[in-house]
Amino acid sequence: MSIFTGHSAFPLTPLHDDAVDEAAFVRLIERLSATGVDSITALGSTGSYAYLSRDERARVARLAVEHAGKIPVIVGVGNLRTSQILAHIDDAEVAGAAGVLLAPMTYQPLTDDDVFELFRTVTEHSRLPVVVYDNPGTTHFTFTLELYARIAALPGIASIKIPGVPENPEDAKAHVAAIREVIPDHITIGVSGDASAARGLIAGCEAWYSVIGGTLPNLAQAITQTALSGSPEAALAQSARLAPLWDLFVEFGGSLRVVAAIAEHLGLARERCLPLPIIGLSTEQRTRVAGVIDELGLD
Repeated sequence: MSIFTGHSAFPLTPLHDDAVDEAAFVRLIERLSATGVDSITALGSTGSYAYLSRDERARVARLAVEHAGKIPVIVGVGNLRTSQILAHIDDAEVAGAAGVLLAPMTYQPLTDDDVFELFRTVTEHSRLPVVVYDNPGTTHFTFTLELYARIAALPGIASIKIPGVPENPEDAKAHVAAIREVIPDHITIGVSGDASAARGLIAGCEAWYSVIGGTLPNLAQAITQTALSGSPEAALAQSARLAPLWDLFVEFGGSLRVVAAIAEHLGLARERCLPLPIIGLSTEQRTRVAGVIDELGLD
């Protein structure tokens, strides 16, 4: 079975006094390892990779691999310049990463040809398998089916991480099927957008690249296993139970601030663990997050 299937947990990279809180990060990684997640993706968007220096990212990659036990670690390598991306890939290789996650970051708008050439250069530079990170909410770049197909033809592409699938089950299946039709069979499709993860897995995605799984791995692992074992109604029910949590993601502008508040509430990270200028949630908002976590019995 490919390491790019099942539940891939995306942990935070907690900060304290504007430095990586290594002890907190190690706690999160060891928590994921003990749960037995299928893989760990360090330095994804939840891991605040774009806010960290090369040295910080290299150190985080090493810590992730050292403390993951037998769990394979994928390392995010996105940056604005190709040369910087290649340097991060080199650091990931030295750390012992099993693969890399690459998002086409932008300041000036990128064209499809720009992004294709980026992935071509990366796959020529390294033998590490590559996860294509399609996350228009943070990168402001939107992939097309044609671009998926062009990139998927490159050697070394292992998986495509897609945004959340449509709410209607038939539309979700059609969406995943359209992607599957243009990429080789050996490349997995992984859903993101935690609220739609169960739908995505049921629709044909082989993996869930999970924000919440980096902090609450048992929850995400259970939904993934239920969906992939052929119990769609049970998986949907497990996800529906978490509707108050998914609603907070929407209300508070995304998952990052909410997940950070959860980690802080559970004592997994110190308060205000996000990189400034991201100040996180207000005291009132944190209280609401804590109330939902306690009411749902999540830990």
